[in-house]
Amino acid sequence: MANEIEVVARGWEFVGRGDWDALVEDYVEDMLFVMPGQTDVLEGRAAFRKALDNIGSALPAGFEITSLRQIGGDGEVVSIVEWKSEKLPTGSQLAVLFRFTDGKIHEERWFVDTEQWKAAF
Repeated sequence: MANEIEVVARGWEFVGRGDWDALVEDYVEDMLFVMPGQTDVLEGRAAFRKALDNIGSALPAGFEITSLRQIGGDGEVVSIVEWKSEKLPTGSQLAVLFRFTDGKIHEERWFVDTEQWKAAF
């Protein structure tokens, strides 16, 4: 069984390839996904999988991850994501918290400077 940091790193690889079916296999059925701004919440793996089909509309034009690292273990992993977009060419950072139960992700929560995120659209 992969450790939690390996699960998150593998997930980012799936995101990079657009392999949504493989990605959601590392989440529990009743998972929770909290999007930027902390007000939009998806409940359940099926809802999360469906939302992934439209991920392009949820990201700023020209969104690109320029650096990625994971910190954690013991039930929680945080990804520090450096990114840039067309309207933010110098880039920024965001953090994503992943919480685990029995080796699977039960919560994914994005922490973003929401004003900057909105300005990137």
